[in-house]
Amino acid sequence: MRKLVLMVVAIAGMMMMGLTAEAQIKFQQGSWADVVATAKKQNKPIFVDAYTSWCGPCKWMSANVFTDKAVGAYFNQNFINYKYNMETGNGPEFARKNGVKAYPTLLFFDKNEKEIHRVLGAKPADQFIKVGKDAKAKVN
Repeated sequence: MRKLVLMVVAIAGMMMMGLTAEAQIKFQQGSWADVVATAKKQNKPIFVDAYTSWCGPCKWMSANVFTDKAVGAYFNQNFINYKYNMETGNGPEFARKNGVKAYPTLLFFDKNEKEIHRVLGAKPADQFIKVGKDAKAKVN
């Protein structure tokens, strides 16, 4: 009986982890080229969270907005999402190329890498969804 209870608890925990994963923005891993290729394949625009590791508002967005269920549902359905640290790897080059000078900078590109929308600073979940809708409306 004890093994059965432990198994049920373990399965319930795994199910909860799966629900949690669905209730937040899924950020694609890999390079910018990988993101662009996925956007073209799925015919979706790209959302980029241009951040730094020391940025307080960036951390707040990651903890409180990107984990919001409604935000995750909207952004996962409508965008290829990418978190890009502007201080590591190719981040500094991306920042220079795209004029990123403040954090967070929330960038939106069409599938051909043309910038379609930009917003500076942290936004609460409801305002962030509006930002996404504004960006989506600009896609050709």
